[in-house]
Amino acid sequence: MSQTARCISIVLLTAVIMLTASAVDAKKRIAVLDFDFNAIQHWWEGDWDIGRGIADILVTKLVTDGHYSVIERKQIETILSEQDFSHSGRVDPATAAKIGKILGLDGIVVGSITQFGTEDKKTGGIGGVIGNRAGVLGGVGVKKTKAKVAINARLIDVNTAEILAVSEGVGQSKRSGLLLGGMGASSNRVGGGAFEMTSSNFRETILGEATESACDSVVQDLVEQYTKLPGTKLEISAKIADYDATEKEVTINVGAEAGVAVGQVFAVERVTREIKDPETGQVVRRVTEEVARFTISEVGKGYSVGKVTTGTDLQVGDLATLVE
Repeated sequence: MSQTARCISIVLLTAVIMLTASAVDAKKRIAVLDFDFNAIQHWWEGDWDIGRGIADILVTKLVTDGHYSVIERKQIETILSEQDFSHSGRVDPATAAKIGKILGLDGIVVGSITQFGTEDKKTGGIGGVIGNRAGVLGGVGVKKTKAKVAINARLIDVNTAEILAVSEGVGQSKRSGLLLGGMGASSNRVGGGAFEMTSSNFRETILGEATESACDSVVQDLVEQYTKLPGTKLEISAKIADYDATEKEVTINVGAEAGVAVGQVFAVERVTREIKDPETGQVVRRVTEEVARFTISEVGKGYSVGKVTTGTDLQVGDLATLVE
């Protein structure tokens, strides 16, 4: 290969890498709130939160797909614990958009579960199997049947509260059996504990099979509607609150509530000159220079911790801004 051809190849390869990096950086940030399941008859005993379980499954599948950048549940719970958002009100587009803006997202996914049980609505009432303290009607533990799950999901633009996409995910088991066979169902009741819906044990039940199918359908729709969601540049500014030079560990004064997430990179800038209005004395411009960079490794309430990757001259009070 000639020198010219080699140079062209290097330039093309560099361009491909830069384009790929840009595509990764432009990944749209979303969160999935717990799904509402008030329309489902509570046929199980105990505190099984199927709305949280559906959300967990969707998050896992969306992360695996890779189109979206999905934030951790911990960040959502931090915001919800600080704000007065009722559980039922979170499915409202305006409320969901407000939560998404606080988290620094592009979009947020909310939804409801409309069927969760048998395929027979005569037996299952509103989308499930009706149970009571005397036992479980509809044969959860004694009658073999097929399972059916239906969920409704909506992708909301956090800036406008507009519903950009709607998905109706319906899943039905390919086989008949006990709804939760092998997970505590009996002829008298369904186990009182909460089942881990992302576990292989749940997936192997016919109810788990139907749930997985419904969630797969929703994820496919959300991925197909990816281009409908406008991307926004997340802007975060903070101040250095502490710097441990020995451990190269820096603490800033903002956390999950500002949209900070593990893996983000911040640049540390120091003001080198202030330009003031000669008449009012107010600062009209600040000239800064970058002195270091650090990567976030821990996010908390009102603070975040990072490891310094370049530079050592950090001081308390320095400005830190999100760069990637």
